[in-house]
Amino acid sequence: EGKIVARLKGGDPLVFGRGGEEAMALGEAGVPFEFVPGVTSPIAAPAYAGIPVTQRAMATSFAVVTGHEDPTKAVSGIHWEGLATAVDTLCFVMGVGNLPVIAEKLMAHGRAASTPVALVRWGTKTVQEVLVSTLEHVVEDVAKAQLKAPAIIVVGDVVNLREKLQWFDNKPLFGKTVVVTRARSQASAFREKLAAQGANVVEAAAIKTSPLELFEEDKRIINNTKEYQCIVFTSGEGVRYFFDALYKEGKDTRALGNSKVAAIGCATARELHKYGIVPDIIPVDYKAESAVEALEEELNAGDSVLLIQPKVARDVIPRCLRHRNMDVDILRLYETTQDTSQQEALVTALTEGTVDYITFTSSSTVTNTIQLLGDDALELLGKTKVACIGPITAATAMSAGLKPAIISDVYTTDGLVNAIVKDI
Repeated sequence: EGKIVARLKGGDPLVFGRGGEEAMALGEAGVPFEFVPGVTSPIAAPAYAGIPVTQRAMATSFAVVTGHEDPTKAVSGIHWEGLATAVDTLCFVMGVGNLPVIAEKLMAHGRAASTPVALVRWGTKTVQEVLVSTLEHVVEDVAKAQLKAPAIIVVGDVVNLREKLQWFDNKPLFGKTVVVTRARSQASAFREKLAAQGANVVEAAAIKTSPLELFEEDKRIINNTKEYQCIVFTSGEGVRYFFDALYKEGKDTRALGNSKVAAIGCATARELHKYGIVPDIIPVDYKAESAVEALEEELNAGDSVLLIQPKVARDVIPRCLRHRNMDVDILRLYETTQDTSQQEALVTALTEGTVDYITFTSSSTVTNTIQLLGDDALELLGKTKVACIGPITAATAMSAGLKPAIISDVYTTDGLVNAIVKDI
């Protein structure tokens, strides 16, 4: 009583979704309800195959038909003669198993044997498959292709429009499976970029990040950030953990005062933008050595620098800045540890040989992935192409015995995606 319940259905709840039956039961029980319309698969799947169900001067009517009637019905409720001769586009759902009957019935009731037919399997997904044939040959062609359910069957001249309207399954990475090993908190944006190019993305995080306990010295630094001439952020994770710590101390961005802010990498800069901060310093190359050069141009000997880093990090920046007689404090706010939650999925994908690329965006993703795979790591990773984000990550991969096929020249996820696309 007093609860709001959402009943989620794929597509539209009232198009072969049994939404009507469920609503009737609710109504009889005196439970109020409402419908939220969705995009039904008989329209969505053809659209992703480049097939509109209607088209001016070609198809002014369409019908959605079940391909799998209730087996207890004594008489078929499908009006084959009307469908065959009076409707331009027919979309059958749940009909792959009954395809021979569907094709035979339509031809027997007047539909031309040469009528184009398309089957769209796993429509709208990156593993989508499309088979185009005719009523006369579709059963034979589906058998040869070993195409299985689930698939939408589209019958009509609109199928021919796919040649001009194909847009989804001709993307450069369509049909390619790419594994993302970076932390789940960072993986979403990378996944979206790969998916936008058509890739089937498997998230198999090898690492995860978590905040470190803050001691009195850490809190003292956070409460005195105005003392530093420059605050250097080396990652987006560092930005998030820094501001979390800052807020817990009852402070906000005003606590930075007039300190310059440096961001190593455009992703780090974008994360700072979320907090209303535009970095003063962004190195041309997103690695520690370039950061040192950029910082040296903006800072002077005697300046105080605060470096935000994880628990384990390269010492290039603090060592070089101290060598230039700058005072450097390091605030370690988080640690990167191994994530075993996707270990089984990763091993399965690599064992089956379905992975085209595995991506590494840091040295820690390399080392932890190899540890997760155990003694079979090199053998399993040898079945796919290794793609690394820059020379430092690639060097870690090579020292572990891997042979990177791709090393992006631009040390960002955008650069890595572009490098993979160029490899196709």
